[in-house]
Amino acid sequence: MIKTAFIYDDIFSCHDTPAWHPESPIRVEYLVDFLKQTAVWDQLIHLQPQRANLEDLQRVHTREYISSVMSIGTGSLDQETFISPHTFTACLYAIGAIKEAVDKIKHGVIKRAFCPVRPPGHHAEADAGMGFCLFNNVAVGARYAQTQGFERVLIVDFDAHHGNGTQHIFEEDDRVFYFSTHQFPYYPDTGKETERGRGKGEGFTYNVTIRVGSGDKDYLYVYQDIFPDVVRRFDPDIILVSAGYDIHYMDQHSDLRVTCEGVRGIVQGILGSSDKPFIFVLEGGYDYISLSKSVRNTIEEMLSYSTTY
Repeated sequence: MIKTAFIYDDIFSCHDTPAWHPESPIRVEYLVDFLKQTAVWDQLIHLQPQRANLEDLQRVHTREYISSVMSIGTGSLDQETFISPHTFTACLYAIGAIKEAVDKIKHGVIKRAFCPVRPPGHHAEADAGMGFCLFNNVAVGARYAQTQGFERVLIVDFDAHHGNGTQHIFEEDDRVFYFSTHQFPYYPDTGKETERGRGKGEGFTYNVTIRVGSGDKDYLYVYQDIFPDVVRRFDPDIILVSAGYDIHYMDQHSDLRVTCEGVRGIVQGILGSSDKPFIFVLEGGYDYISLSKSVRNTIEEMLSYSTTY
């Protein structure tokens, strides 16, 4: 069994959103309660994150933006991105979960980690939050990993929505590769296949647009036939996964038709692409049942799937 950590803290439920909001604390509460009733729970190494600091945020985000979020206290950045009294702390622990994963991987304690964090992060730009996201968890985690010797980082994002923030943060960087599958056209209207990076980062962004109504067959083709070759050519030191489960057919926040077993196949394709460490970080997924079952399938594969690399 491959040593896999589950890095979680109740602070993730303390980021409050309005009662109507899909990015609710119940998402992770239901998920954790569900996993406790499954066989995978006792097979995981359970860790708690340490609180990240402002220096960590500044690896990616501008000081002005960080200060603006801190100054709000309670309010919103736009009609869908909210801040409550404990939100900033939750954000620091979300990033801290990825840092904890990197540290434990570096010291050989684990090989893989799943971080069910909130708020999510992949829409957050260096100087702005949007789309439920305040700080870009995976982007900050990638920069931290580089400080710990993981110089070449591959980020793969299978959320139904394009991770505009992650792409823009790294689009001129040839040491971070961003690979995304996402429904298109759809929010946030970025992620065309012609977007391949800029400057020395040209060729280090790879977008695969997914049509409305696509399901398991389309995703498995991408992740089992296309993605492994991308990984082999880039040869990363570590792989971070923006794991968005709103691709599921039960989720009302996309028009895709992926099943729980389709998610399993996606994860198999990702894990089978390399023998390097993996960190999965929760992004979207708003139907509690399909989210929980899909994460269970993800973790089952993380615990057992050996690379064919």
